[in-house]
Amino acid sequence: MSKLHMEQRRALILEKAKEVFMEHGYEQTTMKHIMDAANVSRGGLYQYFSNKEDVYETLLEERLAHSTKEAELLFEEEIHSHWELLMTAIFGSDRQPNDKMDPMAPSNLEFFITGRNNQRRREYGTTRYYTGLKIYTDIIEQGQQSGEFSSKYECKVLARTIVSFFDGLALEDAILPKEDLKIKEQATLFVEYLKMALGIDKY
Repeated sequence: MSKLHMEQRRALILEKAKEVFMEHGYEQTTMKHIMDAANVSRGGLYQYFSNKEDVYETLLEERLAHSTKEAELLFEEEIHSHWELLMTAIFGSDRQPNDKMDPMAPSNLEFFITGRNNQRRREYGTTRYYTGLKIYTDIIEQGQQSGEFSSKYECKVLARTIVSFFDGLALEDAILPKEDLKIKEQATLFVEYLKMALGIDKY
């Protein structure tokens, strides 16, 4: 089997595993679910991953690497507005609150909460947290240094509120019906809070 074929097969397994985790959640997913979804034999699956946790950790690592790369690309572009840059980091290219949540968020919660006493998982969770925190902190700090943002509040504290707000939404999304959650409305109000905290009077 060529290296390219092995890489493609591994990518397919991860793609199908992600779909399975989104459907069943972390705890209810089994290696057989993944095996069936990817249409591979037991030996074919275990050739790449030793267990379900190994599969999930790989998905987390790839997501973390992707987020880091996206952040690097944001800072490589010429920055005309740190506010718009912050909105891009939070909401994506449309820079607007919406009703969408990360479909992997419920599984992520299961993975980290059920493994809260597992040192390896705690390390993954800590790395994930500080990666997101750094992205928002860097944008806010640069905006404060340029004078676009107020320096009334410490940049890292503001960044923590962003991470905490969306982690809280993810928890609610895993429990409540969509019509009760009102993601867009809450996110819109949170943007107004950020404007106030950062001294933004336009947009």
